[in-house]
Amino acid sequence: MKVKKIIRLLSLDVPPKRVAFSFVLVIMVLFLVLLFLWYTNGGLANIITRIIKPGSDINGIILFEGANCPQCVKVEDFISTNHLENRIAFTRLEVFNNAKNAGILADKAQTCGLDPKQLGVPFVWDGKNCIIGYVDVIEFFKKATTPKKP
Repeated sequence: MKVKKIIRLLSLDVPPKRVAFSFVLVIMVLFLVLLFLWYTNGGLANIITRIIKPGSDINGIILFEGANCPQCVKVEDFISTNHLENRIAFTRLEVFNNAKNAGILADKAQTCGLDPKQLGVPFVWDGKNCIIGYVDVIEFFKKATTPKKP
């Protein structure tokens, strides 16, 4: 009996109701996958960035931040007031809602000899050094955007 069903499916002798049901089921699964990606990657912009430039989010200066973090808001205010995103290249990674980004933060902290369990945000990795706390992060960005005297 199962063989007959397989032969019927292979010959595309499938009732229209079953085709419609299968189509709706596939759409629902794709929607759930998209919701999962949205949640784990911090939104549509991050998903698109990862598709277009896979792996690009872990090179250069990285600003680790957290959703609803009051100190991160102070850094964000400094960045937007001084138009830093137009003056210096850096990548933002949200760590409270993204386990992958939290893992990247832990790796960078270990590179600096810090205990990943006792870290907070904002946190900057400049490729060699760890900068922790909003005061030091703002100072880092000030120095990074100040023209060097000859």
